[in-house]
Amino acid sequence: MPTRVLVAFDESTQANFALRYALSTYADAEIRVLHVNDPREWHDPGDVGGVTYEVSYERARESAERLLERAAATARDHGREISTDTAEGKAAPTIVRYATEHDFDHIVLGSHGRTGLSRLLLGSVAEHVVRRAHAPVTVVRNEPPELDD
Repeated sequence: MPTRVLVAFDESTQANFALRYALSTYADAEIRVLHVNDPREWHDPGDVGGVTYEVSYERARESAERLLERAAATARDHGREISTDTAEGKAAPTIVRYATEHDFDHIVLGSHGRTGLSRLLLGSVAEHVVRRAHAPVTVVRNEPPELDD
């Protein structure tokens, strides 16, 4: 049974499913939730007035803090404490590198379940992590059963 579980977390419903799955399945494990900030997404071309890189970075950092607080609140709602962290880079390789560098023995992440052309064009974070991770990976696509209280 894993003792250190890394949960990749973004704004998606599937990431919430993955967190709930990890909380219910690995009751005795240390769980850390990781949000990856991708610098390529920091500049919003819709912003008028030339928003600077620094402003975009600050917005991304604040958004990540709010997101990770929601993850911690979800864990507390289920009687658990988790740790949280952020990293910068492309999601898939950053998740793999982080898990290796911090010696996690299991990774849990959500998947949108895209197939065909959309997967080919968009790539698949889950697929990349599964192929490259040193530790076992659980990919969650559906809502897990309710957590035991």
